[in-house]
Amino acid sequence: MNKNTFNGHKVYIFKSKKHIYAQIINNQTNQILTSSSTLSREISTDTKYTRNCKTAALVGKNIAIKLKKLGIQRIVFDRGRNIYHGQIKALADATRKEGIIF
Repeated sequence: MNKNTFNGHKVYIFKSKKHIYAQIINNQTNQILTSSSTLSREISTDTKYTRNCKTAALVGKNIAIKLKKLGIQRIVFDRGRNIYHGQIKALADATRKEGIIF
């Protein structure tokens, strides 16, 4: 799938010094449809540490569940300037494990 010709949705990943965020963006309207992060209620109550591979995987699983509720199965994975390693890879793997294709 060519990223330039895809007009659907993308997941954008952002990492701060303490947290990791995932946002679902509609490519046509540039609107954020839903998001998940280590600050989300579903995730922050289950974790003690806010930025490691386990919490990144929880964010990935949570964003995949939200995608399924919106009826979205295929997305573009936009990791920004982050390298595909560690937390970014854990988030992506957890999202794919839930059945989201990218």
